[in-house]
Amino acid sequence: MVLKTFNIQEDVYKKFSKFCKEHGLSMSKQIELFMRSFLEEEPKARKEYLEKLERIRKGRFIGVKSFSERYGL
Repeated sequence: MVLKTFNIQEDVYKKFSKFCKEHGLSMSKQIELFMRSFLEEEPKARKEYLEKLERIRKGRFIGVKSFSERYGL
């Protein structure tokens, strides 16, 4: 493993750090996956990452069949 330094806007860093903490994700692993996705035609995600994404997708959401009917637009 290699330690690298990057110049990132502080507000972007803070927002992404908060997001990762709230979702129990490793910030460095997310950056690594992002980089790999640019290098591989079909990026491979770790099983743990996919499981966390699935938990997020199964969150508490409101089902809407027709947006315009529900919200009168």
